[in-house]
Amino acid sequence: MDDLAYLKKKLPEYKRDQIVFSIHATIRMIERRLDEEEIVENLLNPKRLEYVIKVSKGKYLCYFGYSKTRCHKYIIVLLKNLLIVSVMKINRRWQRIVEKKARKNETKI
Repeated sequence: MDDLAYLKKKLPEYKRDQIVFSIHATIRMIERRLDEEEIVENLLNPKRLEYVIKVSKGKYLCYFGYSKTRCHKYIIVLLKNLLIVSVMKINRRWQRIVEKKARKNETKI
């Protein structure tokens, strides 16, 4: 099973109270004007999840696409709770960036 299918299946298993934001993620959320409720909703209902890159065991880089020029990028860790390490907002064409990172990551493995 690829990482995208795995996360689309795994994320809805978590409950709202099992989602934990790191201090770094909270600061970045405020700086980048991201809504906490929107982030939680994206994770619990991953219909917008388009790309996933596995960084290490249990740690994933997730891209939630809204349009060709708007996307959210989350770094998450799957433990007993779902830990959100960092959140970013991308406001430019992001698909090529992701494909390039995915290719680079495949060569490392």
